[in-house]
Amino acid sequence: MRSYNQGRYLEAAELAGRALKLAEKTFGPDHLAIAISLDNLALAFTAQQKYAEAEPCYTRSLAIREKALGSDHPDVVKSLESLALFYRTQGKYAAAEPLFERVLTAQEKALGPNHAEVMESRENLAALYRNEGKYAEAEPLLKIILEKKERIRGPEHPDVVAAMNNLAKIYYSWGKYNEAELLYKKVLAVKGKKYGPDHPEVVSAINSLAKTYYAGEKYAEAEPLYRRALEIRKKAFGSDHPDVVSSMNSLAKLYYAEGNYPDAELLYRDALAVIEKKYPPDHPDVTAGLEVLADLYRKSGNDDGATRMESRLKEIHSKKQ
Repeated sequence: MRSYNQGRYLEAAELAGRALKLAEKTFGPDHLAIAISLDNLALAFTAQQKYAEAEPCYTRSLAIREKALGSDHPDVVKSLESLALFYRTQGKYAAAEPLFERVLTAQEKALGPNHAEVMESRENLAALYRNEGKYAEAEPLLKIILEKKERIRGPEHPDVVAAMNNLAKIYYSWGKYNEAELLYKKVLAVKGKKYGPDHPEVVSAINSLAKTYYAGEKYAEAEPLYRRALEIRKKAFGSDHPDVVSSMNSLAKLYYAEGNYPDAELLYRDALAVIEKKYPPDHPDVTAGLEVLADLYRKSGNDDGATRMESRLKEIHSKKQ
């Protein structure tokens, strides 16, 4: 697989195809050597995004191993996992789900509940459930992952913080903002202790907690967090950095929700000015900024301001035609 490792995927597919034909001629269609050749060919096709060609290679390889080794053999479990990951890559979650479930069941039986491979399989299945919007199924898996990692590695280990984040994301997507809030507070506390309260690494935790407050309409709690994130980013990156623009827009959106239109306007205008320096007038970020300001002006009764923004938008759209 040297060609594959060096990124020469077309060559790798040709070599794997030849190896498969030779193995079939030598051993017959159901020998375990065929499964290895099929795996190599599937990888080369997948790397080229030739999914229709890759899928029968994965499924045939799995069938050969199951027939020869039984459904619980480690090599069969690896084939199940490869096929599940292949389906997940394409967004075929319904096809991937029963495979990930089989992998987890087999690994728990063979390796025990605390093995590293079992933990990884739980994470894969939980991530899949989240992508499917199956939050009730994802929650218990993520709680087990968090509990075990916290017990083994301590409450401040990076893997524990990542597990807290994953569980908090589920609660946020589920609309369980109080549960998400508690976890994001813990994440922020750990990161603040590790990096200091004003370090850029802390901003993601600040924003996650602020976003949760915002979603739960706790605007008074969200505002100082968004302001803090903005100040940290300005100090670290300067006023024209994309992350600073993102923080400006987040705080402006909060002000808009509160009905604080003057402060929202100032931030939206500052953000738009930075974007206009970086991009041409017809860039999507520029037109989005103009649309937001037009909406704000209409909402606040500034019809002249709204008309100016709308005129600019019409001019941009007319030039595209």
